[in-house]
Amino acid sequence: MTDVKTKATATEATQAGMAQAQPSWGWLRWAWRNLTSMRTAVILLALLALAAIPGSLFPQRNVASDPAAVIQYTQEHPRLAPWLDRLGMFDVYASPWFAAIYVLLLVSMTGCVLPRSRRLWQSVRSAPPPAPRNLARLEGHRTWETTREPAEIIATAAAHLRRKGFRVVAATDEVRAERGYLREVGNLAFHLSLLVLLVGIAAGKLIGFEGRVAVTEGATFANDLSQYDAFSPSAWTDVNDLEPLSFRLEEFDVSYQTSGPNLGQPTEFAARLAYRAGSGEEQTVTVEPNHPLDVNETKFFLTGNGYAPIVTVRDGRGKAVFTGPVQFLPLDTSYASDGVIKAPDAQPTQLAFEGFFLPTADVGPQGPYSMFPDALNPQLFLTAYTGDLGFGDGVPQSVYTLDKDELTQVRRNGQPFSQALSVGETMRLPGNQGTLTFDGVSRFANFQIAYDPGKEITLVAAIVLLLGLTASLAIRRRRLWLRLRPTDEERGSLVEVAGYSLTRREPPPNEIESLVAALHGPHHSTPAAKDASG
Repeated sequence: MTDVKTKATATEATQAGMAQAQPSWGWLRWAWRNLTSMRTAVILLALLALAAIPGSLFPQRNVASDPAAVIQYTQEHPRLAPWLDRLGMFDVYASPWFAAIYVLLLVSMTGCVLPRSRRLWQSVRSAPPPAPRNLARLEGHRTWETTREPAEIIATAAAHLRRKGFRVVAATDEVRAERGYLREVGNLAFHLSLLVLLVGIAAGKLIGFEGRVAVTEGATFANDLSQYDAFSPSAWTDVNDLEPLSFRLEEFDVSYQTSGPNLGQPTEFAARLAYRAGSGEEQTVTVEPNHPLDVNETKFFLTGNGYAPIVTVRDGRGKAVFTGPVQFLPLDTSYASDGVIKAPDAQPTQLAFEGFFLPTADVGPQGPYSMFPDALNPQLFLTAYTGDLGFGDGVPQSVYTLDKDELTQVRRNGQPFSQALSVGETMRLPGNQGTLTFDGVSRFANFQIAYDPGKEITLVAAIVLLLGLTASLAIRRRRLWLRLRPTDEERGSLVEVAGYSLTRREPPPNEIESLVAALHGPHHSTPAAKDASG
């Protein structure tokens, strides 16, 4: 007997130990229940909005519109910038902490919205419920006695309510009606579109990209990574799978206001392109600031323009070592522009030129300036350098700046040599070191290239969200009931009508009055409302 008890005790102890060793899922259910609550989703949404604020206060990396912004900020704030960089303030939207908040919000919204949407859908499809036991406690209660046939009253009430847009269920002794289901449809659309909105934004930020390029008239751009002036990929961007497309800038047209207070203001920008998508035929399109070229969700926006003086550079041997347009960057609204011209193939020494271009040149008390943005009197003002341009170092160089560490400025009589050139004129360097001829003026156009596959989805989701929210706030869901009870009089019936609002607002009294009037007919008086406490 003792051995049996000992074995039983050992078995119970073993089972208890196994039970304690088994993991408890209670805390996981508790964590999931709290994560997927609407309260948590709202908190995470507010936290995401706060986390996005530094992205608008500090410059961000991989922004094609201003790729040097972070470098410039670091130079201006040498002590603060390293600490901000450690905190991810220059990569806010790609930082781990921002991604963690976004993923938590997405999970929370998914776990919150999907079950709630299922309940809303069931509510939309549900029939009006049976009438409460005591209709006298409801809003707009009406009661009267009648000798009309119950079936006639039921049929009249059901037909009237259907004409008013109610969903009706008619029984032998009552009519159940409900209206305002669009409110639940709007509520359902609001919740689902909010989830789609988050997914669309995430898709655009994960697989999209942004870039920019400046193309001179007559030049061709191919949608390849090497062709971009600046390229900002997302985390999952496949740079080897860019949209196969190329275009040639045939002509850039621009018009300016020639009189009045808006003198010199642009009135029209238009870039005429000849483009080819994949292996398709070449097509012509005109791109304007608000009308981009769209090829399979890759959009080419016209964002700016400038002048590209056409020059020919000859070295000391008289050999042409550079010829073609050179883009100069605009400095002001009159399109006074600065730029550099490099001739690394010049012999016996490399040549470089630096200066500015004036489309309508004039000379004032402060020196040369441009009177008008159009090229009415174009002039180049240049100074020259000789030496090593640094191309042999293998370090990429900007086409808009000149590294003068290994260069020597050309001088004449001990003074820096410079010259103003009109179209057709030639600048001859002292000592037969070379020449530069100003052959003409061309234009270039700036394009911002964006691929955001979630943009259209996000836009549609935002519109549906607003429509759904408006419907859920503006439409009132309410129920009406009509009940028949036999009276003591032979073939008599007691009619009760009442309503109830599901949105905590009193239903329109005219709906009840309209039903009562329809049941009494034009020659009968409408009964007064009976006090619910009576």
